[in-house]
Amino acid sequence: MQNFSLQLKTLILSDIHLGTKYCKANEVLDFLEHCSFQKLILNGDIIDGWSLKRKGGWLESHSKVLNKLVSYMEDPSIEVIFLRGNHDEMLDEVLDFPIDKLNMIPEHIHENVHGNYLVTHGDAFDTVAQKHKWLAVLGDIAYQFMMGVNAIYNKYRVWRGKKYFSISKVAKAKVKSIVGSSDNLEAKLIQAAKNANCTGIICGHIHTAIDKHLENIHYLNSGDWVESLSAIAEYPDGHFKILFYNEL
Repeated sequence: MQNFSLQLKTLILSDIHLGTKYCKANEVLDFLEHCSFQKLILNGDIIDGWSLKRKGGWLESHSKVLNKLVSYMEDPSIEVIFLRGNHDEMLDEVLDFPIDKLNMIPEHIHENVHGNYLVTHGDAFDTVAQKHKWLAVLGDIAYQFMMGVNAIYNKYRVWRGKKYFSISKVAKAKVKSIVGSSDNLEAKLIQAAKNANCTGIICGHIHTAIDKHLENIHYLNSGDWVESLSAIAEYPDGHFKILFYNEL
C-alpha cells in the first residue's frame, strides 16, 4: 500500500481496462482509497468490452473497482461523469451488470477557473479507431501479446539486476506517434477545443500522459492504468497536475 493523501477538486481517470489481464486494479483501488474529490471524471475505456468479448479475464479485483466507482455515483456529495471510450462496447453482452446505470456520454464540458475544458476520450479523432476498426482490434490483440512478452523480458532484466523496461509501451507509443502524425491527431484535438470555445481539452485513449500547450490550448491526457498508472488531478485552486501512482 502507498502512503499518501490527496485532497482534490476533481480527479480524472481513463483507460483502466477492467477485464484485461494486465489491468492494475489493485493499484487503482489503493489510489482511490487515498484520494478525496468533489468530482470524478471517468474518461473512457474504464471497462474493456473488446477483451471481455474475447474472454479476456475478469477478476474479483475488477469487480471491486467497478463497485467502488458505482459507490461514488450513489454518493450525493460527488459528481461523477462517465465518458464512453472505444473499448466500452458490447458491455451489455459481456457483463452481468446494468450498464445503463453508468450513464455513459460522449463528451463533457468541465468548468475551470481558467476557462472551460472539453473532456472526451479521444477515439473520435482517431481515423483508425473510427474508420478501420478491424485494424484497431488487431492492434489491441498485438498489444496484449506484447504485454506477455514484456513480462517474460522483465523477469530476465530483474535477474540481470536491471530496471523495468516496457517493450509494449515503447512499441505502442511508436505506433501511436506514427498514426497520430499521419492523422494529425493533436491538430484535431486543438481544433475541437477551439470549436467548443474551450481553453483546453482533456483526453485519454493513447495511453500516454501529456500536459502541454498548443496554439494557446491546454492539452491534457490522463495516460492509463495498464502501464503508466497515471491520472489528472485538479486542485482546489484550479491548477491541473499529472499524477503517477508509482511516484506518490
